[in-house]
Amino acid sequence: MSSIAQLIADELAIRTEQVEATIQLINEGATIPFIARYRKEKTGALDDTQLRKLDERLTYLSELHDRRDVILKSIAEQDKLSPELEKTIRACTSKQSLEDLYLPYKPKRRTKGQIAIEAGIEPLATLLFNDPTKTPETEAQHFINSDAGFADTKAVLDGAKYILIERFSEDAALLAKLRHEMWSFGVLISTAADTAHKDAQKFQDYFEYSEAIKKIPSHRALALFRGRKEGVLSLSLEHVDTDKTSRLAVSPCESIIANQVGVQDQNRAADAWLKEVIRWTWRVKLGMSIETELLGQLREQAEEVAIKVFAENMKDLLLAAPAGPKATIGLDPGLRTGVKVAVVDATGKLLDHATIYPHAPKNQWDMSIEVIAKLARKHHAELLSIGNGTASRETEKLCADLCKRYPELPLSRIVVSEAGASVYSASETAANEFPDLDVSIRGAVSIARRLQDPLAELVKIEPKAIGVGQYQHDVSQFRLGKSLDAVIEDCVNAVGVDLNTASAPLLARVSGVAANTASNIVAFRDANGAFKSRKELKNVPRLGDKAFEQCAGFLRVNGGADPLDASAVHPESYGLVERIAKSQSASVSDLIGQANNLKQVRVEDFVDTRFGHHTVEDVLNELAKPGRDPRPEFKFASFKDGVEEISDLEEGMILEGSITNVTHFGAFVDIGVHQDGLVHISCLADKFVKDPREVVKTGDIVKVKVLEADVKRKRIALTMRLSDSVSEQAKQDRQDRGGIKTDRANKLPKQKGAKQAPVNNAFASAFAKAKKK
Repeated sequence: MSSIAQLIADELAIRTEQVEATIQLINEGATIPFIARYRKEKTGALDDTQLRKLDERLTYLSELHDRRDVILKSIAEQDKLSPELEKTIRACTSKQSLEDLYLPYKPKRRTKGQIAIEAGIEPLATLLFNDPTKTPETEAQHFINSDAGFADTKAVLDGAKYILIERFSEDAALLAKLRHEMWSFGVLISTAADTAHKDAQKFQDYFEYSEAIKKIPSHRALALFRGRKEGVLSLSLEHVDTDKTSRLAVSPCESIIANQVGVQDQNRAADAWLKEVIRWTWRVKLGMSIETELLGQLREQAEEVAIKVFAENMKDLLLAAPAGPKATIGLDPGLRTGVKVAVVDATGKLLDHATIYPHAPKNQWDMSIEVIAKLARKHHAELLSIGNGTASRETEKLCADLCKRYPELPLSRIVVSEAGASVYSASETAANEFPDLDVSIRGAVSIARRLQDPLAELVKIEPKAIGVGQYQHDVSQFRLGKSLDAVIEDCVNAVGVDLNTASAPLLARVSGVAANTASNIVAFRDANGAFKSRKELKNVPRLGDKAFEQCAGFLRVNGGADPLDASAVHPESYGLVERIAKSQSASVSDLIGQANNLKQVRVEDFVDTRFGHHTVEDVLNELAKPGRDPRPEFKFASFKDGVEEISDLEEGMILEGSITNVTHFGAFVDIGVHQDGLVHISCLADKFVKDPREVVKTGDIVKVKVLEADVKRKRIALTMRLSDSVSEQAKQDRQDRGGIKTDRANKLPKQKGAKQAPVNNAFASAFAKAKKK
């Protein structure tokens, strides 16, 4: 384990002691949020991002360590484990290189080469390889074995060829060189496989497309893989020979194989036969397998980026500003089926509900306004939360009319994303919460609550159903789920949870609290009333000392007997707070919130063997601003009146909207027309932007200018560079949602007939070869 710790320390540029301490804490059952917040002395103040990377690498290297032991044992049992081989295997830091080394010793099915070996042909293969002056046909006559299926010299030489092919293909160093060569100079070619497919038009940008594999961005790679999966596209990997000073008689990869194994063409008797062996080694044996591996590598990298984008957007969404504890009316818009209305109090408790029909075909406009007004008066509502689905803008108009007719009602209307609301309403969580409530009304409740506190409501919904990622269904669902779970855990614990109002799904995301324990907390609260202190958590069934240690600091008890229970100060530090209070001749209650007085406290005066500098400093900061919320101030976008459909948009129109999704090629903005517009990365700012998240994040309120609105394709191009004119150059920068960069953005010359230009004539050659195939 020490070697693993050292390797992780080198990769993350931190000290080995920090890694070893973190590994020990993880092995003891500590969660990442707990370690990041309350064990800074041990880890050297590693933050949650560093700890997540450390944990991820620890898992990978531990699996590598276990696999290495299995391989060493297998080779040793074959009595083929030399000291040199063992040293090389132990030095491996990747699963791929480890498997390459194991390849010659890995039990395998009976191959053509193995059959030839069993027929006694291996000496011939070795002879011709070591001494190319020998004539293949003459030497092969000595190895004819009709009983084994080698009845003539051709069959014998084919058997010898398969023996050498398999021998070369198990050379770990050769495999590494070929992978590097194809990754460095490989071009991914995409052509149309089925233009009659029902979804063919979605992929028309890739019907004639080529790009260096190492340069393909995540969103484009995933679009290509989706097109291949649906049978619309055909993909192949071709090598581009960038050496223009000479033309090799064989492909560069064949030359690499020849050089690696020591085959040279000196016009000797067996040289032509050996060249054929080399050709077959690449074209029959290794070419396809290397292509498969590199396409897998491309997919893995693309998935990693996509998952990161999804996680970052999810974090921004979860940490969006809450409107706060205000009575709220949630409206789930609809036309024929009506608008579902739900009223919740400041804590999110359902108070009342109704269904209104203001839109066609019933057109009960005035009656609907009266229903909402009556509910607002009765329950002292302050907010109108409107889902952004079908009939959203029409319903917002209704609310605007309501506010004009009844100015005495203190109502503010806000359109919120209803992504995932339908998933929640049909979920087991919603059924347990509202067993007798219609599914459609449950959705309205969710829409109201997500305005009050997005974090508390969204944790009830399957993260993937919220839809803030790119190609989320095309990536590893296990890796995506793991990443999103980590994000949710970090967000929930960063904000903290009210022990007396939190739902079971929210409590289950708290450090150290499992789903069953969360249910037990709610059941205990229902049976015994509100918790009066954190200590009472110890009375909850199945919540032991370890779980209490992990969760207590993140759970808040507001208005309890001990004021520290409402803060992020961990119970293990209460004694420290009492010492600080005593030094100031004040009570703990008097100390809380007194930022100016606390500035006078010297951290060093309270550092001892139990509480280090980081802990004392964190406690003082928390006492100065107890229970502070890391989320930003609440703001909302105001959509322009009269702009409700794509057809209402005009070039040059300036609108306000909210960022709904950030990708690596730009950001999507809700401007209130039922279809998000795209601000391409080149239109986000007046300066060069490498990563859109440098400029915007999910939930931001922004002003945009309309560049173009394609009603037929439902695509809207926007810019945040409001001073720009709507020019052809700006249009050239726009991207579709599948994402294909312009030739200008890639700084590549335009190739007639291709959506993506090749970098040189060799690319064109590769593309032409692919079309002939």
